[in-house]
Amino acid sequence: MATTNPTAAPPQPKPAAARPRSERRIVTPEGVPLTFQLAERGERAAAVLIDLVIMLLALGLVVLGVVVLSWQIGFSEFIIGVTLLVFFLIRTFYFIYFELRWQGATPGKRALGLRVIDRAGGYLRPDAIFSRNILREVELFLPMTLLLAGPEDGSSGWINLLTLGWLSVFALLPFFNKDRLRAGDIVAGTWVVSAPKTFLLSDVAAGAKTRQESTQTTDPEFPFSRSQLEVYGIYELQTLEDVLRQKGPQTQETLLEVTKRVQSKIGWTGEDRVDPRRFLEAFYAAQRAHLESRLLFGERRENKHDLKGPPGAADGPTKP
Repeated sequence: MATTNPTAAPPQPKPAAARPRSERRIVTPEGVPLTFQLAERGERAAAVLIDLVIMLLALGLVVLGVVVLSWQIGFSEFIIGVTLLVFFLIRTFYFIYFELRWQGATPGKRALGLRVIDRAGGYLRPDAIFSRNILREVELFLPMTLLLAGPEDGSSGWINLLTLGWLSVFALLPFFNKDRLRAGDIVAGTWVVSAPKTFLLSDVAAGAKTRQESTQTTDPEFPFSRSQLEVYGIYELQTLEDVLRQKGPQTQETLLEVTKRVQSKIGWTGEDRVDPRRFLEAFYAAQRAHLESRLLFGERRENKHDLKGPPGAADGPTKP
């Protein structure tokens, strides 16, 4: 009969070398370990193409509006100036606007389940979004503009060749580094990761009532007060969502640790011995419902450091 060695070491987690090459593990400033899958290069290219098509459609609508306006009041230098300004704003701020508004996603990235995250695991800062997208001007838009400008003299062939080389270097850069980074990601310290939509984005969140006047959620097992829900912002909610998506041998341990952190920070006075996943899913649903109800009143709290909120809101940060 086989015997068990009481001194045998417990099974160790899978080493980094044994993980899939596209898998990246980070520890957030709150001490929460998260695992992400890097977006495939083809997915990133497809997302950019979708965004470029949307931009072209928007520019087409602007041109159509200019034609109609010119037909009504006549063509003028003022209309030309306004049109060029609108073109500049769309080209420069399309990616910046959506990544700021949608926490690292654009319409193209959303369509393919991708988003931008900070490589250090922290909040995706506006300056990082700005720098990674301003560099897109050098990577993509400027060389494309030179190619589309057309020849002007006998040296245009060499100029086009150099421009194509310039465009190719930046386009192929993600193939020559293990993290699939474009130049903008290198400068901004970001990754583009796969963020598939799961039941968390619909079923769980739909289970909570978004009533601004209520002091507690309707869940009888996990009644969270408004002050408890005020400690979270959008970034921390997104981090909690990532935690609930995790799968693997250490998932239960992570959920238990996060549950303890949340209960400590919000001053949880209910039952201590609760199922970690059920508790966090209930908190996620209530927190998301609370933030959405605040958005209805024009109040947007980006993260735990954004202390905007109604009087009496708790100002202690949550570390999920």
